[in-house]
Formats: sequence, C-alpha cells, structure tokens
Amino acid sequence: MTEELSTREISRMYREYINPDLTRVIRITGLGTVEDHAEGCWVWDNTGQKYLDMAGGYGVFCIGHSHPHVIEAIEKQLHKMSLSAKVFFTEAQARLAKKLAEITPGDLKFTFFCNSGTEAVEGALKIARLRTGRTVFVAMENAFHGKSTGSLAVSGRPNYRAPFAPLMPEVRHVPFGDFQTLESAVDESVAAVIIEPVQGEGGIHVAPDGYMQKIREVCDKHGALLIADEVQTGFGRTGKMFAVNHWNVVPDILVMAKALSGGIIPIGAFIGTPNVWQAFKGRPTIHTSTFGGSALACTAGLATLEVYEKENLCEKSAQSGAYFKGRLQELAGKYGEIIKEVRGLGLLLGIETTREEYAGSVISEMAHRNIIAVYTLNQPKVIRFEPCLSIGREEIDLCLKSLEESLAKTRSMFAGKFND
Repeated sequence: MTEELSTREISRMYREYINPDLTRVIRITGLGTVEDHAEGCWVWDNTGQKYLDMAGGYGVFCIGHSHPHVIEAIEKQLHKMSLSAKVFFTEAQARLAKKLAEITPGDLKFTFFCNSGTEAVEGALKIARLRTGRTVFVAMENAFHGKSTGSLAVSGRPNYRAPFAPLMPEVRHVPFGDFQTLESAVDESVAAVIIEPVQGEGGIHVAPDGYMQKIREVCDKHGALLIADEVQTGFGRTGKMFAVNHWNVVPDILVMAKALSGGIIPIGAFIGTPNVWQAFKGRPTIHTSTFGGSALACTAGLATLEVYEKENLCEKSAQSGAYFKGRLQELAGKYGEIIKEVRGLGLLLGIETTREEYAGSVISEMAHRNIIAVYTLNQPKVIRFEPCLSIGREEIDLCLKSLEESLAKTRSMFAGKFND
C-alpha cells in the first residue's frame, strides 16, 4: 500500500512537478490542505476539516459528490467492461443517446460523445462548418467555451486568446445581449452563432428576455446554425433541464458536459438535429473520439439522469435558487459599497463586487470559515455559487452566515483604503 504523504510534501510536489504558480494560488485562497473525500454538498480534507462546497466543481456536482446510485451503477459496469473495443455496439451509449434525445428540446436527436466540454465545443464547431460549408462564427464577448484551440477562438477573453494567436480565423465577437450588433454580424458567410444562454465564466450574465428568440430568428434568416453551449448551464443548474428551455428556443446543436455523469467519470457530448447530422452522411468517421462513449461513462450518465428524475432536482434548483438569490439581494442592500449586483438563474448565482480586491478577500474569508466559493474566470470581480441542486435550506443559511461575516470583515479590512 502506498504511504500517505503529508500536506507539506504534496504541496512541494505540486510546486516542483505540476505548476509553481498554481501552488501559490491554492495556498493564497486559504484552501492549502489536501482533499480527502466528499459526499453530497460536503468535502473533507486530510486534517478532518469539513467544508461546504458552494462552488460545486464549477458546475460539475449537480447531484452532489459521490452519489451512491451512480457509484453503484459504475461499479457493476466496471466489472463487465469499462472502455469500448470500438468494433461492437455499446448498449450504455445507445441508451444514453436515446435518453438525451428525449430530454433535450425540439428535434435534437443525434449525439456524439467525447470526454469534456471543450472537446464537445470543438466537435460542434467542426460539424457546423461541415454541414454549412461556411467558415465564419459569431461568438460573444466575455464568453467561455474552453481552452483548446477552436474553443479558445470563440471564447471572449483576450487575455486567454492573445498568447496563442493566431487562432482559428474568422470569428466575430459581439457584445452579449446586444441584438442589433449581433444581427449586423450574421450574414450568409456565417456557419453558426455560438452562445451560452447564461454566461458562466463571464460573470453570471443571463440572456435578456427575447434575446435568444431573436438570435434563433436571425440564424434561420441567413441559414446559420445556432449552437447553445450548456456545458455549465445544463442539467437543472438554472432551474430547468436546459437553460434554453427558459425561452423555448431549440438550437441546432446543444453542447453538454460537466454534470452529465454526476462528477464521477469525465464525459462530454453534443447533440444535433437530423439536418445537422447530414454532415456525417457518407463519412461517419469524419469526427471520432477514442475514449468517447465508453460503457463506464455512459452508464454513469444514465444513472445520473435517473437521479435527476427521482429527486426532482430541476424543481429543487428553481426553488432553492429563488430563496438563495433573494437572500443575496438582501445582503447587497446592506453591503452596497462591496456588492454591485446579484445575478443568475436557479442555482447558478453570482455577486459582482465593486472591486476585484473585495472578491478575493470575501472568498478567502469564506474559506477560513469552511465554505468553498470561487470567482468567475473571465470576471474576477464576480463570486459564483453553484452548489449541488439538492442543497437544503440549512446549508444555504450556513453559507449566507459565512458570507455576511466575510463581507463585514472585508469592509473592516478595507475601510478608508479606497476613496472613490
């Protein structure tokens, strides 16, 4: 049996063999110990400390950590076969694809399985170009679609794109929520418009009323496809199974990952309409994945979807999110010099602080109070909350108590430091 390492030794190994700067960031946030195990909304470190996970793996743990139903299912499958031999049909993949066709909106029907969100976005972009014969994409400023090359090209933060330029050409970035600018950017050269219905890493910005419907109309007018990136917003996170359901919009391609397997096995996927899937006609292996659609990952996906239905998680997300958001808005009223705005849908919530320093301080103070919270990658002023969808009122109140204490401490720490 491998000997357990001390926290100090593991930190040293991170510094020497993984990423020195990442090691420093982890220590600064106040979470400089080693994770040991997790269950539901809770994570324990190797010292026995218990933390309430309000970050949820950046949207992965919708059904909570280590859900027993999913673990039981994949344990059974593991003893049969984990990865596909790629020369037979895979039952779990067939079942999961059928289930996704049933729960996604409109005529979305055919699914391609891969291993992560950015892979799913890459595939969606490729198939959009293949189906339309066009090369231009319209994407949103401040968007986040992943960090592989194609996904990065349609992401909206220059700081991430610039070091890797030139990326995939012919991407037109427009402001999120500004339909007039988007309309002027879409023409007969555009393969697809790609959008997150709620920008996650961009700072938890919700599409304005009517915006998604207008994008659907302009795509139809010019023969462009609509790609909805639901990697972070899918599977009940916003209070509905998919965020596009809030506006009754059916995309041509819907991208998913993160929560699909209950946070136990990596999985990503994109589902398209029969029209889109004509891109594969006569060339079924034009886009493939060695590990995508494995029996283990698809079994986890099926079991996870069963949990959503049995535990009524979409409705719980909507109800808990409404309560949580209301309480956050009360805090915004009390700490207006620190909190600029509260935004979000369901249990994808964010508070935008008036200064980046405030967000860092609040996150660190919450960590000292055994609450895990994180900021959004494209907007460090925004603290996000993405707990498991089954979170109870007691846990939400515990988080709010910690948040208020952290806001008060931050106000005290920065008193008189800024005059504007």
